[in-house]
Amino acid sequence: MEKNYEKAYALTKKYGQEHLLSFYDELNDDVKAALLEQILNIDFELSCELYKNAGQASDISEGGKVEPIGYKDKALLGEDVLKVYAEKGNALMSDGRFAAVTMAGGQGTRLGHNGPKGTYDIGLPSHESLFAIQCRRLKTQSEKCGKTIPWYIMTSRENDAATKAFFEEHDYFGYDRDYIKFFVQSMLPMIDFDGKIVLESKGKIKEGADGHGGLFSAMIKNGIYDDMKAKGIKWIFVGGIDNVLLKLCDPAFLGFVDESGCGIGAKSLVKRDAREKVGVFCLMDGKPYVIEYTEVSDEMAEARDENGEFLYGDAHILCNMFNISAFEKMTGDFGGLPYHTAIKKTNFVNGDGEIVVPDKPNAYKFEAFIFDAFKYFDSMAILRVERSEEFAPVKNKDGEDSPATARELFMNAVDK
Repeated sequence: MEKNYEKAYALTKKYGQEHLLSFYDELNDDVKAALLEQILNIDFELSCELYKNAGQASDISEGGKVEPIGYKDKALLGEDVLKVYAEKGNALMSDGRFAAVTMAGGQGTRLGHNGPKGTYDIGLPSHESLFAIQCRRLKTQSEKCGKTIPWYIMTSRENDAATKAFFEEHDYFGYDRDYIKFFVQSMLPMIDFDGKIVLESKGKIKEGADGHGGLFSAMIKNGIYDDMKAKGIKWIFVGGIDNVLLKLCDPAFLGFVDESGCGIGAKSLVKRDAREKVGVFCLMDGKPYVIEYTEVSDEMAEARDENGEFLYGDAHILCNMFNISAFEKMTGDFGGLPYHTAIKKTNFVNGDGEIVVPDKPNAYKFEAFIFDAFKYFDSMAILRVERSEEFAPVKNKDGEDSPATARELFMNAVDK
């Protein structure tokens, strides 16, 4: 531990973060070891750069040329066309050319649930957890195509052990455990407005997951990308754990994207109203792009075509398909994606060792967004789907996007 302390001290001194070790002598050995590990895992160069750029304008405000993006409406394609796509997708799955990735690094805290979000039961008659629902769909499709679909699950340092224990406890829901691999998402420290990394307690640094855009670097760092290459996988579907209606293994969607000749694809749905809090698809300087709702002007949000439809109405719902070549386009240790800055209110330990509860935002949190990878491609295959069939998020304890609304949508859906 002494050697690690010397390394950690040298790092904190070099980057002006000595306060991280201010209370080191007061900690027990386990907490000391955990704190040193946190410090040694921080990329201080990156953190300094992120703090330096925290006040800079976002891409959308820098004046790129924004245009509507094309899409195909699934409801208008016809059964014959969808059948052809499904046959193509099933063939790719049967040949072992497809894998599914679930992003499940979150906790169920906002739902009042003590544990990983994927272990949450939204109150279905079956009492299936979110993990069990996704696993059941994968198992059904694997049986249909005669090939077990590899399933990769991105966890966080906070919930990795609990997630693995949950799968063990439920015997992997009857899925072949050799085809399930877990990997841990990277974390980034929160930084206060004075450039100091936030101490959550005397022996713990306040960190946050680096966003769903961290998927690429996490897969490369954890050997997941190499594993997929070795298996001969061509297409990778990426979705979140909190959408109860998510189709992790939709052969028609897979066939649609493969047939398009594009390296990436996504499902979209029409936003509820002009100001729904969802990112929307567009072209930015001729390349596929998603503009976050916080960056959309009123004029853009309200814009409609001659048929009265929103010009920028296709919402990004985290249902993305990537050719494995996408990972080869992601350059650098952090996936080549920019980080976006969020201003947060967070408790911190002051110089006297007291926990301070601020009454206004006091720190920066940094995240990369998966859709920033889209700009690496010239075109993108977007399939517009029905909200009632494919989107039932579980984000809030009550009200909109809650277990109650997701449960109702799930029970009314044709394909559960």
